[in-house]
Amino acid sequence: MNRNKCQSCGLVNAASDENCRRCGALLAVDATVVAMEVATDVPTEQEPEKKRGILKRLFWIAGATLLLLFSFYLSLRVTSEDLGYDQRQIVGRSLVILEQKGFGSEAGMLRHLATYRSTDNWWNKYVGHHDAYAATNFPFEVLTLYPEFFADSADDTERAVILLHESYHLRGAGEPAALEKVWRNKAQVGWNEETYGQSRVWRNTRELTMSLVPQLFRCGPDGNADCVR
Repeated sequence: MNRNKCQSCGLVNAASDENCRRCGALLAVDATVVAMEVATDVPTEQEPEKKRGILKRLFWIAGATLLLLFSFYLSLRVTSEDLGYDQRQIVGRSLVILEQKGFGSEAGMLRHLATYRSTDNWWNKYVGHHDAYAATNFPFEVLTLYPEFFADSADDTERAVILLHESYHLRGAGEPAALEKVWRNKAQVGWNEETYGQSRVWRNTRELTMSLVPQLFRCGPDGNADCVR
């Protein structure tokens, strides 16, 4: 026959007893309390396991994403060529000009974050591009400088302007925004029409800026003059 032990005095009572024969304590309450304790213990044991499972999944997703991004970045480097020594010297002089003209943060990005290449990587070849002096792969910060960057620009100041344009792409800016920022800052860099108006870089940049940012050329009596001088 089943026995029901009193939790208060320890007396073993009959299973049919509702109260302890010795102290009178309610025996059914103990069973209920035990059942409640068991019930409340279950979720407290399972909750940490669920949280650990979610965290592991998030860490796994983050790790896999970083691995894929790093692999993509490496593929851009492997499928392109580095700059030569003389080319790096030219880039260095242009960055000094930007720093001297007050574009320290832009020059810092170009100096410390950009990975310079002299030929197109597989992605640039796949998507293609129009005639350009440079191309930036955001957010991988791979900056390709084409032969025209060195051959068609008038001097280091003009090359500094091209690099300033690419620094905005390094930050994720689109082509219209980068063109507008360069055109508004051209005087600060020392790039003006009086000195560079006949250069290929000036003509190409002006034409492209007029096409993509036409509001910068609606000044003057005829409404076609440069608004930023």
